[in-house]
Amino acid sequence: MHQNSYFLKQLAQKLHTLLSGSTCASMFSQEKDELMLEFTYEDQSIFLKAIQTPTFSSLQIPQSFNRARQNSVDLFAPLIGQKVLEVVSHKQERSFYITFTEGKTLLFKLFGNRSNVVLFEDGKATELFHRKLSKDLLLDYKAMDHDWRLNREQFLADPGSLKKMLPTLGDLPFLYLQENKWADKAPQEKLYLAEEMVALLENPPTFYLTTVDKILRLSLLPVGTIQDTFDNPLEALNAFVPQFRAQEYFQRNYSATNKALQRQLEVANKIWYQLQEQLEQWHHGTPYAQTADVIMANLSNIPVGTQEMELFDFYLNQPRLVKLSRTETPQKTAERLYKKAKNQQIEWRLLQERAQRKEVEVETLTQQLAALEQIETAPALRQYLKKHTVTQTVTGPDLPYHSFELDGFKIWVGKNAKANDTLTLKHTHKDDLWLHAKDVPGSHVVIKQVPGKAIPVRVIEAAAQLAAFYSKRKSDTLCPVLCTPKKYVRKPKGATAGSVMVEREKVILVKPENPFRKTP
Repeated sequence: MHQNSYFLKQLAQKLHTLLSGSTCASMFSQEKDELMLEFTYEDQSIFLKAIQTPTFSSLQIPQSFNRARQNSVDLFAPLIGQKVLEVVSHKQERSFYITFTEGKTLLFKLFGNRSNVVLFEDGKATELFHRKLSKDLLLDYKAMDHDWRLNREQFLADPGSLKKMLPTLGDLPFLYLQENKWADKAPQEKLYLAEEMVALLENPPTFYLTTVDKILRLSLLPVGTIQDTFDNPLEALNAFVPQFRAQEYFQRNYSATNKALQRQLEVANKIWYQLQEQLEQWHHGTPYAQTADVIMANLSNIPVGTQEMELFDFYLNQPRLVKLSRTETPQKTAERLYKKAKNQQIEWRLLQERAQRKEVEVETLTQQLAALEQIETAPALRQYLKKHTVTQTVTGPDLPYHSFELDGFKIWVGKNAKANDTLTLKHTHKDDLWLHAKDVPGSHVVIKQVPGKAIPVRVIEAAAQLAAFYSKRKSDTLCPVLCTPKKYVRKPKGATAGSVMVEREKVILVKPENPFRKTP
C-alpha cells in the first residue's frame, strides 16, 4: 500500500510537518530513475529520494546523502531557493504535491510504470523528470482529486459494489475483508466491517510490514504474516523500501539466473550425449584407412569401373562389400580414403576433446545450480553472481547483427550479406576475433575483445557453432570454421556484399548449432 492514496495522505501530513518552512537547496539525479531533493532548515539538511523505476515507485527519507562528483545532473532549477509552503495529498489518487513560494509546485505522480515528477509554474506544467511521459505536460494538479465514498444505501442494495464505490482500495484491503470472514457475513455485517476498515485506512494507528504470498508489503491493515510495526509512516517507508528493493532484486535475478543455468545445463547435456553417440558410431564403424588397406591388398582383383565388390577384409578375416567409384581407378579411391582417414583422425581427436570439455562443463553447471539453490538473500546472490558468470542473450532489432553474450564476451552475428559488410567494416575492431564457415556462404561472426582478457575456448567454440549454424553447412554433421583476428580480413574493391579476403586463418571443426537457442 506504499502507493495507496490512504497511505499517501498520512505520508503527506508528516512531510508537511517535516518540510514546511524549509528551503529547496538542490535537486539532482545521479542514478537512473532516482531523483534526490535536498531541503535546508536552520542549518540542517533534509533529504527526500523519489524512486521511479518501471517496476517500483516510492519515496525514501535518508538521514544523510553524499552527492557524487561525477555523473550527477541538476534538475528543476526554478525551485532552488524557494521555500516550502505545504505538502498536500490528492483525494483518492496515487499522488501528492509540494507547493513553494512564487507560484511553483512539484507533483509526485506514483502511477506504477507511468510514475513521474512534474514541475508546475503558475499552474502550468513546465518540466518533467521522465521526459518520455510527455503527456504529463497536460496535467492539472488541481484537478486530480476524486470524491469516491462508501454509500450505505448503495452497498446494502449490492454488497458486491464496494470495489466500484472505492476503486483505489487495492488488494490488501480486500485481503483484510477475506481474513475477517467477509464471505460468510450478512449484508449489514459486511457494511459494518467495510466501514470499520475504511476508518482504519483513514486514521491508521499502526503501519505494518507484512509478507503476503512471500512478497514484502507495507500495509495500513493487519493482514498476512506481520514482520514489523511502526507508528510513523516515514519510519515505515524507510524500513520498507530497502527491504523490498533487495527482495525485488533477489526474486528477479534469482529466477533469471536459475533459468539460465538450467538452460545451459540442458544444452551442455544434449551436446555431450550427441558427442558420445558420434564417438560410439566411429568406434563401431570401419575407419577409412582400413577400407583403403583392403582395396590396396585386393588391387589386382578389382576391374576398372566397378561400383562395388566383395573383397576379403584381413582385419575381420572375412569378405565384406566395399563401395568403389566408376570414374576413378581403385588406387585413386584408396588414395582418397587415405586422405579422408587423416582428417578422420583429426575429427576423432577433436570430438574426444569436446566430449571431455562438455563433461567438465556439465559437472560445473550442476555444482553451480546446487550452490544457487542454497542462496536465500540478496547479498549472497550478489556475491554468487560476481563469482559465476551466467550466459545472457541480447537482442537489437535495429542493428545489423544478432547479439549474444557468454562469460562477459559479446558475440555478434551478421543478419544478411549487406549486414555482414556493415558488421565487419564498421562495428569491428582490428583485435576482435572474426569467424566464418569455410568455403560456403554464411554470416560473419565477431567476438568482441575485452581489454586484458584472453577469449576462453568455450566462447570461441560457441561463436564457431553460430558461424556454422548461420551458414549453408547448417545441416552438416561437422563444419570447418575459419577463425582469425579482424585485422587479417579485408574487402576487395568491387567485391559483392559479404565477400571478403581472409589471411592467417585457423580452422576449427564444430557441430553446427545455436547454443543460445531455447528448446520449444
